Amino acid sequence: MPIYVILRQHCATDSAIRHSVKTMTNISNFLADWHLEGLAVGLATFLIIGLFHPVVIKCEYYFGVRCWWWFLVLGIAMCVVSMLIDNTIGSTLAGVVAFSSFWTIKEVFEQQERVRKGWFPANPRRKTAPRK
Repeated sequence: MPIYVILRQHCATDSAIRHSVKTMTNISNFLADWHLEGLAVGLATFLIIGLFHPVVIKCEYYFGVRCWWWFLVLGIAMCVVSMLIDNTIGSTLAGVVAFSSFWTIKEVFEQQERVRKGWFPANPRRKTAPRK
C-alpha cells in the first residue's frame, strides 16, 4: 500500500500531511492534464544531478572518501521511498535521487584522484590527506 494512502487514512482531516498529499495530487493532475510530466521529471532530474556535483566536491574536501557510505544509505533509503510512493512523478524523482546517490559514491573516489592530480585543492586541515 502506498505511503500517502496510509497517511491519508490515518491523519486528521485538517492535518498538514493530508493537505500536502492533496496538494501533491493536484500538482500531479495538473502536470498530467497538460502533458508536462516528462518535462517536470527532466527538469527535476537536471537540478538533482546539478546539486550532487558540488556535494561531491565539498564532501571529499571536508570528509575525504570516508563519506561514501552516507550516499549508499541515502540511495538505499530513496529506493525504498520510491517503492512506497504511489505518485508516478514522486516515485520517479525518488529513484533519480537514489541512483544519483549511488553514482556519487563513484564520483567521491574519482574526486579523490582529481585532488591527488592537483586539479582540485586538498583540505590541509583534514586528518586523512590524499595520498600522493
